[in-house]
Amino acid sequence: MDQVNQILEIDNDYILTKVKGWIGDRLIDAGMQYDIMNLIVKPDATVELLRLLKQDEELKFDFLTDLCGIHFPDQKGNELGVIYHVHSFNHNIRLRIKSFVPVEHPVVQTMTSLYASANWMERETYDFYGIIFDGHPDLRRILNMDEMEYFPLRKEYPLQDATRTDKEDKYFGR
Repeated sequence: MDQVNQILEIDNDYILTKVKGWIGDRLIDAGMQYDIMNLIVKPDATVELLRLLKQDEELKFDFLTDLCGIHFPDQKGNELGVIYHVHSFNHNIRLRIKSFVPVEHPVVQTMTSLYASANWMERETYDFYGIIFDGHPDLRRILNMDEMEYFPLRKEYPLQDATRTDKEDKYFGR
């Protein structure tokens, strides 16, 4: 297999062809951003796609660099997202995979069975965005107090306290 990797050029076009073959129409969009290929996939395809990327003998995306959440309140039906950054050390290629769910039902499958490092990253994402990782072995708050009933990184709150008087425009020369 090492000879195949040396002969075969592993690039983003090759990866995209494989991904389309694996998940078909569950791939919503693909594009480049900051020299990293971005794939937007349906939530039911993320576990399968990441498993295939990791276990594929050619690609070997065996390192989960990061997992985080995002909130787009104006994106109705897909307000909350999970972003996975994976890296193939063999080919020095990175991928960004995004999946979006509605804020009314923020549930995605856990990646802890694939990547042990997903454990705390999923807990942090749950803690700040309220995204529930189904099948997670210990999904609970990790940085905020257990008593909190809200998720602080959701864009549901005003940026400034309207009752503050030290933020009046006259204090800033306006």
